[in-house]
Amino acid sequence: MVKYFPGQSVLRGSWDQVFTAFWQQYPNPYRHSTLGDQQDAPLAERLFPASVAHSVYILEDSIVDPQNQTMITFTWNINHAQLMVVEERCVYSVNSYNSSWTEIRREAWVSCSLLGVSRAVQEFGLAWFKSNVTKTMKGCEYILAKLQGEAPSKTLVETAKEAKEKAKEMALAATEKAKDLASKAPTKKQ
Repeated sequence: MVKYFPGQSVLRGSWDQVFTAFWQQYPNPYRHSTLGDQQDAPLAERLFPASVAHSVYILEDSIVDPQNQTMITFTWNINHAQLMVVEERCVYSVNSYNSSWTEIRREAWVSCSLLGVSRAVQEFGLAWFKSNVTKTMKGCEYILAKLQGEAPSKTLVETAKEAKEKAKEMALAATEKAKDLASKAPTKKQ
């Protein structure tokens, strides 16, 4: 049984910019090339041997046609294939509505041949795939912003780190203010 996932995305960058960003996509501050997302780890550890539960090795084959401004990528996993195969095909081309944007038509197939668990494994594979598409797109947008000379939006880790630092600063300021108010408060005479 095979699960099929079609999708389409638009990147606000020319085909040339997206093509350049594609080849500069790693390191991606939003994604690693492994299965190690925290939310996926417990299920992955039940499905895969513990020693390899967080590593999925993939191959990618790319066909680039600079004259027609298209790029087609084929990606598939080369390990864990006895359990699950995830295959993806993406076509990058100039957006038909706005020639300074690039569209990505994406198709994915998740298959599992194990009786009794194939549906659960396919659902896991599809959820994992969708999660990684989101992270890949965020990473591509991040790189595009850098290529376009814009300040890239902050990653979630950067935003969380800044929020934590701001909270520390506010707590320290509140403590100092409380000490100051306490020192100025009239003392109770008995």
